[in-house]
Amino acid sequence: MSTEHPIVEQFINYLRFERHFSPYTARCYGADLRQFTDYLFGDENRPAPSPQAGSESSSLAYIGPQILPPGSGQPGDGVATAVTAPSDRKIAGADPVVIRSFLGYLDNFGYSPATTARKIATLRSFYKWLHRRGAIETNPMLLIRTPKQTKRLPKAISVDQIEKLLSMPDSRETLGARDRAILETLYSTGVRVSELVELNHTDLDQTEQTLRIRGKGKKERIVPLGSHALTAIRNYITLLEGDARFAALREQWKAAPAVPLFVNKSGGRLSSRSVRRKLDKYLAAAGLDPSISPHTLRHSFATHLLDNGADLRSVQELLGHQSLSTTQIYTHLSSMRLRNSYEEAHPRAV
Repeated sequence: MSTEHPIVEQFINYLRFERHFSPYTARCYGADLRQFTDYLFGDENRPAPSPQAGSESSSLAYIGPQILPPGSGQPGDGVATAVTAPSDRKIAGADPVVIRSFLGYLDNFGYSPATTARKIATLRSFYKWLHRRGAIETNPMLLIRTPKQTKRLPKAISVDQIEKLLSMPDSRETLGARDRAILETLYSTGVRVSELVELNHTDLDQTEQTLRIRGKGKKERIVPLGSHALTAIRNYITLLEGDARFAALREQWKAAPAVPLFVNKSGGRLSSRSVRRKLDKYLAAAGLDPSISPHTLRHSFATHLLDNGADLRSVQELLGHQSLSTTQIYTHLSSMRLRNSYEEAHPRAV
């Protein structure tokens, strides 16, 4: 079932236009919510829970979220959310018993704890939004716990592997030069692939050797370009400007600021999925691990900087992390490498 529900669409619009989430992130939230609603409406015969069924305390019975009419005076963020359609009322009225049943359904299909945690986070955001806007009196997610996850260190590849990968595209041809420039940019700047495909040609400052990046929440940052990345981009632009297939694009670059820097074969903006497919092609050609992703290049960028003495605050700014604790995960990788080097080199280390 893939029925659209107005309340879900309102929430996705809130993420896009009020919270300034990227289209990709908003789609991920939408996919999680639609999976939940598909489950919800696929089991119409589920018996109604008893009032005590959702309680996690012997002294407190949870009676489920109470749906309030718009303008009921519930404190929120000043914007009432109407819950009038029967389907919307059922979604808003889901209680902890129903949500736990959905999580059990996910577990039966073998979803990892990390994936389940992400879906719980989506539901938390959704029901918190409903509660703040006065659509429900009680947030059912307050009684839902996130499963414990094993802490996984981000994957990074070696400098030699990076060099091998970067040598794969044919830089003598326009699209090959574009692919080389993309790979060089990902590793040189550590940008997310979603940020890379949003780059416009006016975001490149060749004089200052920088890129203007629009990150999460529409926050902008300026990142430096390494000489190899800048050379690759210049080579790509030179070939593009001399390629008859892209004559119309050259005219657009003169007039419009929102023309993409990295284009597809039709002159349009590349998608994140297209970048992933091209990376897969070059990984196969280089004989490298096929599980390497564009995000692996971001991890490698951060790890290699720290390995060579960069300070954590600078790496945080370059990555566009809001919290320093997010960046600190990379220090574990650097410490591990330092330990390995010590054990290999010191005669009395082991």
